[in-house]
Amino acid sequence: MGVCLSIRIKAVTPSHIGVSSKYVSKDGKDSSSSSSKVSSTSIPPTPRSEGEILQSTNVKSFGFSELKTATRNFRPDSVLGEGGFGSVFKGWIDEVTFTVTKPGTGLVIAVKRLNQDGFQGHKEWLAEVNYLGQLYHPNLVKLIGYCSEDEHRLLVYEFMPRGSLENHLFRRGSYFQPLSWNLRMKVALGAAKGLAFLHSAETKVIYRDFKTSNILLDSNYNAKLSDFGLAKDGPTGDKSHVSTRVMGTYGYAAPEYLATGHLTTKSDVYSFGVVLLEMISGRRSVDKNRPTGEHNLVEWAKPYLTNKRKVFRVIDARIEGQYSMLGAQTAANLALQCLSNEAKYRPNMEEVVPILEKLQDSKEVSRSTPNQNSPNSQNRSNSGPPKYRRRNGVEVANGRPVSYPRPSASPFYK
Repeated sequence: MGVCLSIRIKAVTPSHIGVSSKYVSKDGKDSSSSSSKVSSTSIPPTPRSEGEILQSTNVKSFGFSELKTATRNFRPDSVLGEGGFGSVFKGWIDEVTFTVTKPGTGLVIAVKRLNQDGFQGHKEWLAEVNYLGQLYHPNLVKLIGYCSEDEHRLLVYEFMPRGSLENHLFRRGSYFQPLSWNLRMKVALGAAKGLAFLHSAETKVIYRDFKTSNILLDSNYNAKLSDFGLAKDGPTGDKSHVSTRVMGTYGYAAPEYLATGHLTTKSDVYSFGVVLLEMISGRRSVDKNRPTGEHNLVEWAKPYLTNKRKVFRVIDARIEGQYSMLGAQTAANLALQCLSNEAKYRPNMEEVVPILEKLQDSKEVSRSTPNQNSPNSQNRSNSGPPKYRRRNGVEVANGRPVSYPRPSASPFYK
């Protein structure tokens, strides 16, 4: 794309948030199905006013004092991530009643508190409530509730103990072992299912900000999409696209969207291709610390992806020996298709899902032993789920700090 920046593309959007078409209420029971489709029932078109949007959601309205208590008065040692749009705090509520409980008891939650200044932040907060308040799928982060009291704007999500995919791919150090090939393909499939659901005929939502920091992982490395502040309803009727001001993240945005502002589901497919390439290579989409000619991952990798003999130059050396030749070539070819410069040549996410499902066959994909399915398998037993405890105010799982989103790349803020 010729743009070697890693900052968020910012633009002023129209006076409304542009969410006006149908929403779908999902039963959320398809957590183990290989299909990306979930049974649905339509509900009335989304209302425009803020009051109607908040009333139409299926989430809890919290008081500010409740969330203040749940997070221990937003104490610094409860911070999971922070940035320009605000901070995310760890808290606790009762699993059934959603009332505040003592720290360490009940359901763990992540509370996003927006900064009190900035109109754009409020609009994205409202869009988040609008979408996640009515969309349900195993591969979307669950929105539990919100707070809209005086000037306070907060969002309450399910807690994702393994943090963002970005941290697992790019953070270095003894506490962050590289994800195995099998886990990378598992995460890719989960994220693909989330996008396929959003793009379905019943839902018709364009995510618009698909990137590694917005993909969160639960304790079993199941992927869930988070942060719907930039999501848009897809085109309706005979329209081929939605015209918007360009917003998103450099390195992930589709070239035609950057050039024209025309947004389609194929824009998300391109972003998926970038993320899949990041997972295959272990490289960031844009990295100025790389040698000249390697700053932009897509531009550097494409020539290798088209050559079966050279494709292995792209694959992360840290997972060498964990994949078969067929598995590596299949994943690389899928990424290449998604990264086509012309949107019409990119597959739909419904076509992407079955390809990734085939890559879940360990006999075809991986030569690694079962214990290598975990990035930390060398240092822990796989006989049970990770055990969590506190160490100097930091969450620890089996002796290793949980990889929460970094302050510079938290999926809970922009």
